[in-house]
Parts: sequence; C-alpha cells; structure tokens
Amino acid sequence: MQAHTLILAAVLAAPAALAQQIGQEPLGAPAVPPTHSVEQADAKLAQVARERAALEAEFAASEKACYERFFVNNCLDKAKEKRRAGLVAQRAIEVEAQHFKRQHAVDVRDRDLEERAKKDAAEAVARAAKPPVKHTAPEDKPLPRPAAVSLEQRQAAHDAKIQQLEAQDAAKAGARAANVKKYEQKKADSAKRQADIAAKRAEKAEKLRKRQEAEAEKAAKAQAGAPASQPKQ
Repeated sequence: MQAHTLILAAVLAAPAALAQQIGQEPLGAPAVPPTHSVEQADAKLAQVARERAALEAEFAASEKACYERFFVNNCLDKAKEKRRAGLVAQRAIEVEAQHFKRQHAVDVRDRDLEERAKKDAAEAVARAAKPPVKHTAPEDKPLPRPAAVSLEQRQAAHDAKIQQLEAQDAAKAGARAANVKKYEQKKADSAKRQADIAAKRAEKAEKLRKRQEAEAEKAAKAQAGAPASQPKQ
C-alpha cells in the first residue's frame, strides 16, 4: 500500500518537475500577483532566494528532530511535504518575475528598433526632399579680370613713387650730414685733448728745468763760500 502511494505521488509530481525545467509555472501552483516593474521583479527574486534558504534550513532542523521520534518516516514525510509546498510557491513567484523581466527586455528592444526605424525613415524623406548641392571645382571658377587703370591713375602712381624716393634721399642726406658733423666734433674734441696733454707736459718740463737750475745755483754758491769760512792757524 505504501509503495503504491509513493508511485502515485511520483506520477503526480512529474508534470510539475517538467514544467519547472521548461521555465513555466508548475501545475497546481498558487496564483502570483502580477509584477509591474523591473525593480519589483528584482525584489521578488531576492525574496525568493531568502525564502528558499529559510525552507532548507527549516527542513534540515525538522529532519534532525524526526530521527529522534518513534515514527520517523511519518515525520520525515510531513517535513518534506512542507518544504515541497513552500518551494512550489517560491518557484511560482520566481517564474512570474523572470517572465516579466524577459518580456520587459523584449518590449524595450522592440521600442528601440521602432524608434530607430522611424528616425531612419524621416532622415531618408528629408534627404529626398532636399535638392543636391552642386560643387564647383576651384579650377572651374573663372578668374577675376583686373580692373582697368586710366592714364591719370598711372601718372599719379608714378608721381607718388618719385615723391617717396625723394623723401628717402632727403632722409638719407640728413643722416649723412649728421654723421659728418658728429665726426668733425669728435676730431675737434680729440685735438683739444692732445693740446691739453702737450701743454701739461710742457708745464711740467718747465717746472723741472727751473728747479734744476735753482739747485745748481745753490750748489755753486755753497762751494764758492766754503774756503772763507775755515779758521786760521
């Protein structure tokens, strides 16, 4: 009888396991409130992970407690059934949240493609409506013709050039005269310095000559008066 019950349970659980493998809600799964945003879907998936961990921890504690009781199998069956029911409920929430995220990604991609197609179509229409611009190569452009110059204009230009040359010659002549004057002044200054030096040298020579003559005269007088001053014997 017990073996028949186990076989029947396995047969009933097979569709649910198959549904879980293909990413669909298992048969007989509880109804799940619909998800309305990606953030809500992420929150549901995080909650599913926490609930699964709690179910496994609770089952481990129950399994340990069952081995301390007299009716071990009955206790284990109840613990397993409780875990299975909890996992089925969490799986239903997980499937719904994952389905929402996949559908949201598809919708976003479709909207982007649609917007891109509209933009490309609008640009194509704008290009078709705009006339092509004709580009002219630089060598194809005609060169501008020089303006005609009258006889009076040529004469005025010639006179202006002559005046410019005369002004330049006058400026150069003034510069030459200034240079000559500066040179003559330098020569005069140099001659004056040479004359001053010669005068100072002559003055020094005259003073030296007079001093030498005075010393010679003094020596001669001293020599002439020397015998008269000696005492008689």
